[in-house]
Amino acid sequence: MTIIVTGGAGFIGSNFVFHMLGTYPDYRIICLDKLTYAGNLSTLAPVMGKPNFRFVKADICDREAVYKLFEEEKPGIVVNFAAESHVDRSIEEPEIFLQTNIIGTSVLMDACRKYGITRFHQVSTDEVYGDLPLDRPDLFFTEESPIRPSSPYSSSKASADLLVLAYHRTYGLPVTISRCSNNYGPYQFPEKLIPFMIMNALNDRPLPVFGEGLNVRDWLYVEDHCRAIDLIIQKGRDGEVYNIGGHNEMRNIDVVKMICRELGKPESLITYVPDRKGHDLRYAIDATKIREELGWVPEMRFEDGIKETVRWYLGNWGWWESSR
Repeated sequence: MTIIVTGGAGFIGSNFVFHMLGTYPDYRIICLDKLTYAGNLSTLAPVMGKPNFRFVKADICDREAVYKLFEEEKPGIVVNFAAESHVDRSIEEPEIFLQTNIIGTSVLMDACRKYGITRFHQVSTDEVYGDLPLDRPDLFFTEESPIRPSSPYSSSKASADLLVLAYHRTYGLPVTISRCSNNYGPYQFPEKLIPFMIMNALNDRPLPVFGEGLNVRDWLYVEDHCRAIDLIIQKGRDGEVYNIGGHNEMRNIDVVKMICRELGKPESLITYVPDRKGHDLRYAIDATKIREELGWVPEMRFEDGIKETVRWYLGNWGWWESSR
């Protein structure tokens, strides 16, 4: 089996590459990545010398380059992680997000149609559902929840999801979509909440928290996410959407305080800054479908995962200093 993994030099994509190479030593994994600011080729150093791994630098919007790669490798499966994903950046420059997240996805699916694949998997986000009220802990996003994106980023991902489903219905393209909650773990770009707070705390810099830090996120350890996607591409039903959640709902302020405790840093480093425009209040995933259909459950408790993540960043200063 040959699998093209787009965005494989990024945070979740690289962890998925490691997972697949470790789990299926007879698979050939092709990483296609543009190497934007969030992609780091050094992340893939442990696998660059493997005979069943190939890295290709290209933009998923570049139809000629994508078609050339499909012609050369004839993949059976394509897993699309490639995306612009930072909400604040999308508010400042929405067009970049529309280009990569929508047009890039369409180019990949056109290549899949032209050259034939057994599965195109779109990695999406729970942010396409919008948010939930803080005072209704009984409410969760299901696969049937309405699409109500709040930012240019989540709107672009929602648009891509609808396009993927349209290609399935119109052309019969074999597709699946996964919508995950907030990921954390090794190799995450330092602009994201957890690595950003770890980095600042280690350097005794202020820890800026939006508003009062009461926004709630469901945290998913990246390896749990990779196992879920692996199951979906192997056993998921064509044309289906699967929610992937960590069952670890935490307020942002509590996450930052936990990081302070792990690093032995004072909470006085925490500062409060004006809230983000259109800041979603709460995300919470109902992952019943993937549990009942495919037998997936998250294995990492947040308390253990944050210890592992802090330990990894402490042991990999060179990587994240070069990523800033």
